[in-house]
Amino acid sequence: MHEFFSQTFSNPYVWIVILTLAPFLELRASIPYGILVAKEHYAAVVLTAVVVNILLGPVIYFLLERLLHVALRLGPVRRLWDRVVVRVQKKVHPLVEKYGVLGLGLFIGVPLPGSGVYSGAIGGYLLGFTRKEFYVGTVIGVLIAAAAVTAVVLTGAGAFFIFLKQV
Repeated sequence: MHEFFSQTFSNPYVWIVILTLAPFLELRASIPYGILVAKEHYAAVVLTAVVVNILLGPVIYFLLERLLHVALRLGPVRRLWDRVVVRVQKKVHPLVEKYGVLGLGLFIGVPLPGSGVYSGAIGGYLLGFTRKEFYVGTVIGVLIAAAAVTAVVLTGAGAFFIFLKQV
């Protein structure tokens, strides 16, 4: 059993998937990790991160549809939700009003803290996007984020190593 876990967690693609699934990190962390730390080919890293991040969207949206009303009955969940929701609605609403599904995609795709598939799902759900509209916005956003992050990593890879201690 120990050998199984040792081999599984030494695989860089397992870590790419884990980082991509992590809220607030997503492919903004997994692509740099895969290319700069794990030293895997950028195309394989980007493809893995993009597919996992796109598949994450429908799962989050489904969970919001099915479980949100139950979870909001709990006081601490309600308070956290109220804080997060207000912030996400304020960020997403102007883009959605102006650009619709493309606006949601732009919100998901801008590689900044607080944006991404998790907050895009919350925003899309609260603003009344259908599942299909949300999925389209997710694909657009994930592709934008992947392109931006990959471009920064590949063109500025040398700059990242200034901050890393050479062994």
